[in-house]
Amino acid sequence: MNEKRILVVDDEPQIRNMYSQMFSTSGYEVTTADSAETALEIFKKELYWIIFLDLNLPGMNGIELCRQIRKQYPMAICYAVTGYVSLFELSDCREAGFEDYFTKPVNFSDLLDAAEHAFKKLERWKKKQ
Repeated sequence: MNEKRILVVDDEPQIRNMYSQMFSTSGYEVTTADSAETALEIFKKELYWIIFLDLNLPGMNGIELCRQIRKQYPMAICYAVTGYVSLFELSDCREAGFEDYFTKPVNFSDLLDAAEHAFKKLERWKKKQ
């Protein structure tokens, strides 16, 4: 099983497909979810350490999802991705535990750099245990 697994949570199918294709092409195993609730169901079956979350989701928003993930899995690294900058304050994202914040349309190379940085950080943490 691939150790470099990413969960992408976005309610837009085109975005999920683009991210999935981009990350898969770069050697990552990608799972997608269309809502926070679906993401939490996925987490009951399998753990993901790197998560890219849309903030503006139907039902539970991405900030609350990040809080729930980080409460259960403090080492998980979550990235906020949104097209609605004015709805979500950066301070709310930091308080919720997001590692970084990206606005749509996002540059794919920035997302790939973030994923690589996150996996390197996890490796350093694992070596210290």
